[in-house]
Amino acid sequence: MSNEDDQNEGDTGVATKTRPKTKRPPLYKVLILNDDYTPMEFVVHVLERFFGLTHSQAFELMLTVHKKGVAVVGVFSFEVAETKVGQVMDFARRHQHPLQCTMEKE
Repeated sequence: MSNEDDQNEGDTGVATKTRPKTKRPPLYKVLILNDDYTPMEFVVHVLERFFGLTHSQAFELMLTVHKKGVAVVGVFSFEVAETKVGQVMDFARRHQHPLQCTMEKE
């Protein structure tokens, strides 16, 4: 009788041990870099348009980029981060601004 109890506990232990093997996909930080040419208003607009920030949030983040040279504007899955970087870079080029947006693994 105690052997069955031991086996049941062992089975439960095995099931519990195999569950955490599912890993979350890695996340990527999207960064905006400062430059001496892109207008501050344009950066604020980009942050509102592509990252869904309010005007005040975007303004604060733009000031961080301006003062520190770089700021994390969001953390996303690889595909979302890659898309956002592409959208920002394309939008900046179309408006003839040298704004740089990159991504790096968190």
